[in-house]
Amino acid sequence: MPDSEPIFLLLPSILSLILFFILIKRKQRRYNLPPGNMGWPFLGETIGYLRPYSATSVGEFMHQHISRQAFNFHPSFFLSLLEKQNLALSFELNSTFFRYGNIYKSNLFGEKTIVSADAGLNKFILQNEGRLFECSYPRSIGGILGKWSMLVLVGDMHRDMRIISLNFLSNARLRTHLLREVEKHTLLVLNTWKEKCIFSAQDEAKKFTFNLMAKNIMSMDPGHPETEQLKKEYVTFMKGVVSAPLNLPGTAYRKALQSRSTILKFIEKKMEVRIRKMKEGKENLEEDDLLEWVLKHSNLSTEQILDLILSLLFAGHETSSVAITLAIYFLPGCPLAIQQLREEHLEIARAKNQSGETELNWDDYKKMEFTQCVINETLRLGNVVRFLHRKALKDVRYKGYDIPCGWKVLPVIAAVHLDPCLFDRPQLFNPWRWQVSQSPYPLSFFFL
Repeated sequence: MPDSEPIFLLLPSILSLILFFILIKRKQRRYNLPPGNMGWPFLGETIGYLRPYSATSVGEFMHQHISRQAFNFHPSFFLSLLEKQNLALSFELNSTFFRYGNIYKSNLFGEKTIVSADAGLNKFILQNEGRLFECSYPRSIGGILGKWSMLVLVGDMHRDMRIISLNFLSNARLRTHLLREVEKHTLLVLNTWKEKCIFSAQDEAKKFTFNLMAKNIMSMDPGHPETEQLKKEYVTFMKGVVSAPLNLPGTAYRKALQSRSTILKFIEKKMEVRIRKMKEGKENLEEDDLLEWVLKHSNLSTEQILDLILSLLFAGHETSSVAITLAIYFLPGCPLAIQQLREEHLEIARAKNQSGETELNWDDYKKMEFTQCVINETLRLGNVVRFLHRKALKDVRYKGYDIPCGWKVLPVIAAVHLDPCLFDRPQLFNPWRWQVSQSPYPLSFFFL
């Protein structure tokens, strides 16, 4: 009897564990989750999901997962059919033959995830931002961009940071100040190009957008030694943002963290100079940059201001430079689009010469209707932002599927942009698809 005492003492704990696992199983069963594969423990399918692929495609991983099922039957149906027909079963069924569709479950970035390539669900997620879903980027992003970055903030703090940024970039400032800066920095880049010279479109686009952002955020002039030094640190920083989050000596992530520290020290020195001038009554009354605007019109802490400046420099530089590069890449394949673009801009230039004006104004930009179509098509086909990170705040049901509270949700924007059900011949660069009245020419007329 004494030997059995330890068993009786452990019995309640064992029964409690069994009951706990039964309850967990029952809770899991009540969800009607989309089909999918959770992959390896912890890693899940992350490696396959992040494998590099062309900007104008969804990649092999996504293609295999979202392709519609070839048949609406279970594999056992085909096995029984073959057996009845006395056919040899010496082949292996290909698992990719039976796909999951536009909504599927997976394990990505170490978390249970619902992946959406469905236009309706993506719209539903974005429309219910803050109510049913919220931003939820991986911890590594917050570690390198900062905990006060607008990319990782949610709720009231995200709203407040966003309002500060939008108030600075008001409609009046956009028309009177920013448009002049854009034209000025564009001409600075174009004037460095020599006839019949070869240049990297990506490098030139990055140079243009960095100089523009640095000027409007901290009044830094292009070509100045401190601007070039900051640009060098920023390039190292960016390499780490898009690398594996391994904080080990020699890794891109570790180097990026070091560059982040250098950049923040640089911004903080700029802040200290501004604050000192404000106390001495020597501040810039015109508030020409974001840093001075934030210091005057917000109660943010030093840490919050540093993360805000860094995140805006990151967001404004990366998206714009990639979009410009993609436009330069797509246009040569569509010579008629280049011709129509040239005619639109030459017409504006002739009107400016006749009026004796030199600088572009807001009315000139409003006349660039076909230019806007080119921009729209570049963003659609190029997929500057391929997917978003969100998290379900409540249990959500959509099209018969359940999205459990706490699960990550990834709306894949690229999959919608390249869906042939939504866009005719989606792999073709066709700016005219964005016009109210479509071009009378067949699509094949426009492309090489």
